[in-house]
Amino acid sequence: MANWGLRPASVTDVEAVAELRAVVLRADLERLGRYDEHRVRQRLRDGFGAAHTWVIEVGGAVAGCVALRPAEDTYWLEHFYLDPGSQGRGIGSAVLGRLLERCDREDAVVRLQVLQGSSARRLYERHGFTVETEDEVDVFMVRTPATGPGVNVPDHGEPGLEPPQDGGVLAP
Repeated sequence: MANWGLRPASVTDVEAVAELRAVVLRADLERLGRYDEHRVRQRLRDGFGAAHTWVIEVGGAVAGCVALRPAEDTYWLEHFYLDPGSQGRGIGSAVLGRLLERCDREDAVVRLQVLQGSSARRLYERHGFTVETEDEVDVFMVRTPATGPGVNVPDHGEPGLEPPQDGGVLAP
């Protein structure tokens, strides 16, 4: 696996992440007849919240992003994009595993939305997500915490993933 790391996102990352989203989602959106050159980027800009987003770096370069947005009684895993050149090397699985370990320690449910037919769905299923609902374009998935007797959730001490001091939200 490549040398990767996470850093908190800043508002200055929005354009790079919007472009990454357009590249990563293009094939799936075209297959679904939903690709729009402007809209694919604007939806990211409209939903980007640096406070709950991390940038994934591989070899010191921006290679992706992921957001974990708090909502009532759950987290939403959003904007999880990995540059095609970094896919298939275990990085996405490692990043997702690290975030889910934190959610498990909080006994938190995690939800996400993935496009119909996206290969990312297999990654989510391997990490315990199941289909909650779906339509012709989107699949909504949920993962309950892996907690209980005998469940050991490792603490990797990943910088930037510590819960805030106020005991509230998992923030970068």
